[in-house]
Amino acid sequence: MRIVILGAGVVGVTSAYYLAEAGHEVVLVDRQPGPALETSFANAGEISPGYASPWAAPGIPAKAMRWLMMKHAPLIIQPRPDMAMLRWVLAMLRNCTANRYALNKSRMVRLAEYSRDELIALRGALGIEYDERSQGTLQLFRTQKQLDGSADDIAVLQSYGVPYEVLDRSGCVGAEPGLAISQDHFVGGLRLPHDETGDCHIFTRALAQRLPAMGVELRYNTRIEAIEKDGDRITGVRTDDGMLRGDAYLVALASHSPALLAQLGIRLPIYPVKGYSITLPVADAARAPVSTLLDESYKIAITRLGDRIRVGGMAELSGYDRSLSPRREATLRHSLNDLFPGAADNNAPSGFWSGLRPMTPDSTPIIGRTPVSNLFLNAGHGTLGWTMACGSGRLIASIIGGTPPPIDPEGLELARYSR
Repeated sequence: MRIVILGAGVVGVTSAYYLAEAGHEVVLVDRQPGPALETSFANAGEISPGYASPWAAPGIPAKAMRWLMMKHAPLIIQPRPDMAMLRWVLAMLRNCTANRYALNKSRMVRLAEYSRDELIALRGALGIEYDERSQGTLQLFRTQKQLDGSADDIAVLQSYGVPYEVLDRSGCVGAEPGLAISQDHFVGGLRLPHDETGDCHIFTRALAQRLPAMGVELRYNTRIEAIEKDGDRITGVRTDDGMLRGDAYLVALASHSPALLAQLGIRLPIYPVKGYSITLPVADAARAPVSTLLDESYKIAITRLGDRIRVGGMAELSGYDRSLSPRREATLRHSLNDLFPGAADNNAPSGFWSGLRPMTPDSTPIIGRTPVSNLFLNAGHGTLGWTMACGSGRLIASIIGGTPPPIDPEGLELARYSR
């Protein structure tokens, strides 16, 4: 089949790879001059299947109110007349029950664990390098209440057979020696030894460079204007460089997917949740993180990427606004310098960046068919696009190609929102 993929982020590029590997003719389209230049560009860098958890959870509404009042707030809401935001927030609140949390978590972990294994296999097969480290992830608790509250997460990890370690203060320093200077700022942590880190942009760019040799046509600098439909089938995609036609069409446009599909009368419950990051050179390797640390209080990830430190996090509901607030950069720097003082060169340019995470109300991506027979989706991965990309790409390739899926796709399809 000839398959047109809309979107060249990490999800679109991995989808193109697996579809081409399966023998399909693939066209990959993006408005940017290259791959992974939006949400995939400067994310936190963590590949964390064990932390694949829904944002919608019991107790989150009360926590959210406290977060909004913090000086270094992990949650920011910019009030605006936005019905899409309101619908998304209400739908998310409906998922804040124990039963829905458990169901959504099970779907996310199933995909994330499989995706991590696919990434390892792909990395081994192609020899791609992307500042990868396989040294685990440490969730750091600054208070005893946070440490005690990890019992629920540990129970979930146990139920899925995910290896973990509960660490006291000295155990955290053993895992991340750079914390020795700041060990009076935390009480303990939860470590997942099988998690990984890596630069998503470097990975995606390297994988995209392999695609032309597989017969994939790359159409960068091409703006998608509309999808044209006749009856129950898509007949083409209109771009500023002419019409693109295929047998099947895959939308992998992250937060921009809803606007395009709205033209077809398809409502996607995906909303852009803004995140921020800075990237600084390592100044003192002995004080720097060796892998990824999650600062539970501020919901910030601090990740070692080669000779750089990436600090990313926060959640801001502000529509499609990607402006950069100095207050958010101050929060990122506060978390880094509080836990790893002297690790980074704070006088260097920070590469301050923002990206729009494509969040669904249940935090689970939408992968599979749509009501239009030859239109498919691979979008809505939220904060876990990097973690879930390879598994999602392999799964959608099997769905489009009509081959047995590598994992159970139940609960990942768009139809779950109509049930």
